[in-house]
This record gives sequence, structure tokens and C-alpha cells, in this order.
Amino acid sequence: MDELNDVLAAVGPRLRELRRQRGFTLARLAETTGISESTLSRLEGGGRRPNLELLLPLARVYGVPLDELVGAPHTGDPRVHLRPVRRHGMTFVPLSRRAGGLQAFKLVIPAEGPAADPDPRTHEGYEWLYVLSGRLRLLLGDQDLVLKSGEAAEFDTHIPHWLGAADAAPVELLVLFGQQGERAHLRARSA
Repeated sequence: MDELNDVLAAVGPRLRELRRQRGFTLARLAETTGISESTLSRLEGGGRRPNLELLLPLARVYGVPLDELVGAPHTGDPRVHLRPVRRHGMTFVPLSRRAGGLQAFKLVIPAEGPAADPDPRTHEGYEWLYVLSGRLRLLLGDQDLVLKSGEAAEFDTHIPHWLGAADAAPVELLVLFGQQGERAHLRARSA
């Protein structure tokens, strides 16, 4: 029973950290999940015990498996169960399982259309990417670069940057970033 209580006591701080990492306010999270701000606050502060009714919408919004959200004990299965997420026309495939820290993703960017409108962004962090297939257009500050399969790039994300397919074929990347870098590709746009 002590182990269960320890797991449940750790859920609130983990939820608060995920919310902060994702840049959500309690008000925005309440609006997105349909859970009241006061309930979310009590859940994060340990004043409310987590239950499936509360945790399922939060896991969906944060894009993490429920067992990761609650810090469930490891079952011994080393496989990462890939669950693609589509945002802004791109597909993100998480390749790592833990919340926070360094994250690995496969990113699939569809072929660029004629009305592509690059919108370079900045954020905290440093980013590393590797082109698996296709040709990547990387706008980085004043540079307009094209990287082909097998090429890698790393850069300070304080420099305005944007990623997109360089031609009429999709591009697949391996992307590594930490808690701050996670926001970068969720806001990048491609046609």
C-alpha cells in the first residue's frame, strides 16, 4: 500500500511539471480538458487523488501514455510503442517514453505545396536533427539551406528557424530536443 501511495503522491508534481513544460496555464488546460481550474490545481498540489476520469484527458492533451503520466512501475517490456501525433500537417512519432528530459522523435513533413509560407520561430534550447529520407529545407537566420538524406544539423534555437520539405516529396527526420525544444516543431508550419 505504501508503494501505491508513493506513486499517487508523485502524480501531482509530475502533472505540474508537464503543464509548465508544455506552456499551459491552468485556465488554458481547464478549457482544453473540461476539468475545472480548481480541480486541476488541487490535483497538482496533492489535494485531490488522481483518477482515470481526470488523468485520461490530461494524458491526451500532453501526448503521453497514461502509465508515463502516473509514473507506473516499469513492466520490463523495453519496446517503445509508437503512437504518431499529427500537428500542423506534420506527423510526430515519439521514439522515447519518458516525460521531460531529452526526447527523440521521428518527424515526417509532407511535400511542400506551392503556397508554402515559412514562419521562422525562436525558443529556448538547442536542437539536433538528422535527415532520414527526402530533402529538408531549413531556414536558419539569414540562411536558406537544403539538407539531403544522411545530413545532420545542430543549432541554437534562439536563431529564428523553420523546417519544411524542400521539394515535391515528403521528408523524414530524426529530431532530438529537450523540454524547451519541444515547442519548436509544434509551431512550425509547412504547406
